[in-house]
Amino acid sequence: MSQKKHPCPPEIISSDVVASSRLFSVESLSLQFSNGERRQYERIKGGGRGAVMIVPITAENELLLVREYCAGTHDYQLGFPKGLIDPGETPVEAGNRELKEEVGFGANEFVDLKTVSLAPSYFKAQMHILFAKDLYPEQLEGDEPEPLVVVKWPLDDWQSLLDQSDFTEARSVAALLLLQQYLLKEV
Repeated sequence: MSQKKHPCPPEIISSDVVASSRLFSVESLSLQFSNGERRQYERIKGGGRGAVMIVPITAENELLLVREYCAGTHDYQLGFPKGLIDPGETPVEAGNRELKEEVGFGANEFVDLKTVSLAPSYFKAQMHILFAKDLYPEQLEGDEPEPLVVVKWPLDDWQSLLDQSDFTEARSVAALLLLQQYLLKEV
């Protein structure tokens, strides 16, 4: 079922960068909507390259996750391997590279589960969620400041992963549920 969409976004009257860092800048937008209403919005402008998250399953039917430090929450979180798409890479190429860097495996087959946006009211960023199968061992050096802890999780016990106190990242939760939806269709 399709919902009625607005014919066009509001007109950008002015745009100013109000803050910036090495990773992104904050832009203030003065907007005018089709009904004449004017509003001020702020958005984060990133590099626009996009990112990937990979949901790998081993031949032993185990999910491969990583436990890594997250500065935003200042703790260690359990989630699926992920990273930015480098210039010139496709999402699948980036996914295979990140998989090798973070869990020491490459994949012969990838399935695109869904492309999701991250906080679209404030941030123009997309993440391609990929299912990786037919894995083979291969390690590439990554850019992490410390070795990541690789965690194997039985696919049959996927629901208990949702109960883990350190499995909270919405993208990883969405990826797990998208994988389950895909696997149910394959049966």
